[in-house]
Amino acid sequence: MIVHPSFLPDKPLSSRPVTGFVLERASELADQPAVIDGPGEWSLTFGQLAQSVHSLAGGLAAGGFQRGDVAALIAPNSPWYPVVFHAVAVAGGAVTTVNPTYSPEEIAYQLTDSGAKLVFAADAFAPQVREAMDQAEVAGDVVVIDSENPSQGVAMQSLMGDPISQVEVDPNDDVVVLPYSSGTTGLPKGVMLTHANLVNNIEQCASSIASQSSDVVLAVLPFFHIYGMQVLMNDQLHHGARLVTMPRFDLVQALSLIERHRVTRFFVVPPIVLALAKHPAVADFDLSSLRQVLSGAAPLGAEVAEEAAARIGCEVVQGYGMTELSPITHATPPGNFKPGSVGLTVANTEARIVNPESGDDLPAGPEGELWIRGPQVMKGYLNNPEATAEAIDENGWLHTGDIAWIDDDGHVYIVDRVKELIKVKGFQVAPAELEALLLDHSQITDAAVVGLPDDESGEVPLAFVVAAPDATIDEEAVKAFVADQVATYKRLGEVRFTDAIPKSASGKILRRELRTSIEGTDG
Repeated sequence: MIVHPSFLPDKPLSSRPVTGFVLERASELADQPAVIDGPGEWSLTFGQLAQSVHSLAGGLAAGGFQRGDVAALIAPNSPWYPVVFHAVAVAGGAVTTVNPTYSPEEIAYQLTDSGAKLVFAADAFAPQVREAMDQAEVAGDVVVIDSENPSQGVAMQSLMGDPISQVEVDPNDDVVVLPYSSGTTGLPKGVMLTHANLVNNIEQCASSIASQSSDVVLAVLPFFHIYGMQVLMNDQLHHGARLVTMPRFDLVQALSLIERHRVTRFFVVPPIVLALAKHPAVADFDLSSLRQVLSGAAPLGAEVAEEAAARIGCEVVQGYGMTELSPITHATPPGNFKPGSVGLTVANTEARIVNPESGDDLPAGPEGELWIRGPQVMKGYLNNPEATAEAIDENGWLHTGDIAWIDDDGHVYIVDRVKELIKVKGFQVAPAELEALLLDHSQITDAAVVGLPDDESGEVPLAFVVAAPDATIDEEAVKAFVADQVATYKRLGEVRFTDAIPKSASGKILRRELRTSIEGTDG
């Protein structure tokens, strides 16, 4: 076995409840803004944030919410998001974070699978959340987090009670968050992350992410996604930085907020780096406060990163991780940038590069599948021991499904994917999910979905469709059929009709052949 350890010194590991760790400086920084609503310009100080967290936790406990219960949170970024997240944690429960752009059917699936007993939502999304709760047979009202007079449901403020301290939990075993991920393939699965997973990953990344109390961080990446949840929300609050939230990405608004608040750190996905490199609006704003832009969630081309860095006058670096890894395994410490690299393996983490065909370990240089072992590896997939066993072997190595190589200086480069997932603006799209929807159409007899390269989104889903002999559907009808049932980023970018889907003798879709046909057409 060839193990590639981190080049960074190990950090002391911790077994603490996550909220006490994240808000450990709240008393010291009580009067300083912690989270600012960018568009609305209102904020919560660290003291107000901590008070709200513990008061809501008290109200939850008084209402019967117990250790091990699950609450769903369906909202865009705002100062109220960390209040709900950490109130549930203090009350001993787990939060399942849901994409607010999901359809009612997608929300209902997650509510059912996670066993959610309580649902928090932003007022704008309350109608579809109510519909999803009815489908999932979740009792009670929608708890609206951002309105004292909600259009339906009850206001979160009405649940506030006497503040309580952290309910006793086992940080190494108790799950605190259940984000959903497709893993390396298949339908979305609940990723069980413990208090210790979250706390230790923040500790591991201290020298790599290098957060500072003087930082002002633009939080446009969604908190429901593990990248925004951990690297922005929890890590920055732990270090005493100031968060400026945006409910959705708008380039001009983001540039305006960077200028107005003198933002120092901007955590992004590759399409935003592309905009920083090429969009004419960038020239209209003063971005001189930025000291670093860090891109993650999908591969970033070295040329685009260098072009953006030259244009805005600060380093543009990459990191790497997965929901199943809490999420960071690789990041670029300040001053350690290498073009194309996702950085160094973070502290307390081991990596292996394994030949996916032979299973042999590889030294620095050759490409193979990246395997990871460390305290950030998830507890497992909820209700799915088979998928857990496929992802994590008996020795604790998580098989990422990504092809990578490592250089002599410990820098890692992601070059390809073994897994079938499509990455749209950093979000995972499972081909199997879209294929199942397509096969529900009465005029479609077979279908396969692969990723189509796209300059703006990284990839978009491309569907190959076999139509029934008497079918009358066209591309727009297929797109509309899917669009009515999925979140925006899962919508089909293109549909191509074909006579047959290439498959192996065992019936497995030969996606490589489909991708080759795309390359041939494009070329």
